[in-house]
Amino acid sequence: MSSLQTGATIGIIGGGQLGRMSAMAAARLGFKVHIYSDTVPSPAAEVADACTIASYDDENSLESFARNCDVITFEFENISLKGLKALERYCPVAPSSHILETSQDRITEKQSLSRAGIPVAPWKALYCKDDLITLYEFGLPCIVKTARLGYDGKGQYRLSDKSDLEALLAHADALSYPLVAEHIVDFEREISVMVVRNASGLCQCYDPAENHHKDGILRVSLAPAPIMPELARQAQELALNIADQLKLVGIMGVEMFHDAQGQLIINEIAPRPHNSGHWTMDGCAISQFEMHIRAVAGLPLPSTRRHSDVIMHNLIGPQDMALVPRIMEEDECCLHLYGKKEAKTGRKMGHVNRLFPRGGLPGKLVTSHLIPVFPDFSQV
Repeated sequence: MSSLQTGATIGIIGGGQLGRMSAMAAARLGFKVHIYSDTVPSPAAEVADACTIASYDDENSLESFARNCDVITFEFENISLKGLKALERYCPVAPSSHILETSQDRITEKQSLSRAGIPVAPWKALYCKDDLITLYEFGLPCIVKTARLGYDGKGQYRLSDKSDLEALLAHADALSYPLVAEHIVDFEREISVMVVRNASGLCQCYDPAENHHKDGILRVSLAPAPIMPELARQAQELALNIADQLKLVGIMGVEMFHDAQGQLIINEIAPRPHNSGHWTMDGCAISQFEMHIRAVAGLPLPSTRRHSDVIMHNLIGPQDMALVPRIMEEDECCLHLYGKKEAKTGRKMGHVNRLFPRGGLPGKLVTSHLIPVFPDFSQV
């Protein structure tokens, strides 16, 4: 596609914080933004030029929305594939519905990666209770996940031993099939790479980040990940390979395990801005959000060079919001709040990037799940 001109309208499907930060990046480049969301109020709509509130499969609303946009993208995957395909009849969509179809379903995603020779953990599709019973043979421990609509640890069941499997089998008829079982990877660390690609096939990768979770929610990302340069290059090459295989247009987060044998194993892909890429907002001249907008708008993709080391810490409701006044007094801290009115338990309310000179992350930073990012942030 040709480059969008200043004043063109970029449509974003989804009204969450990723859409909000994408809209702000688009505004910096002189674009207008039209949000399409099924909820109101939404963080993204607060900073956009226009907003359509309708279901993600409302064909009349989708057509009207598309006819008022010059290109359309999305900020999360839990949207209607049918609706996205309908949008493509009226307006360019990036990433494409084909990529959404791949990433939206864990079974399709793993099949696609495996066919492309991309390393993934041993897995098994589960379509009914009888398939669940085969997990005795598949092997424990493992994690059972819903094939669709899961995020932040939702829809996941960790099976450490036979008693856990027996407990799951006891309410097998109430589960939302299909499911996916994955062997638990014995990993040294979890890392992710943000990769961006445009319609011409030009790709750029950010430095890998190391991620730490609690209760299935990302709490801390360290950029750069404390890994050897060769492993970092391997991680970036894997991400570039996946982006090319999918013919990605836009940005994508690629989550990986660095296992105990030193190998990289793909966990998941997310063809959109990603929580583990928030560090780029203050650690690089061009953030993941601006790179995404540039890619879908057909603009140049400059260097992703990191000018600072960064610790990104998610602010999770409600307890972390009490720390905001203290954070605002800290030097070298960049606070990003999402405008959400209610700090519900487990809700992402914002994040903070703490900057260090390149090579300046504190030594012995990570000890199990204790990461002393701020004096008050003792646990993640």
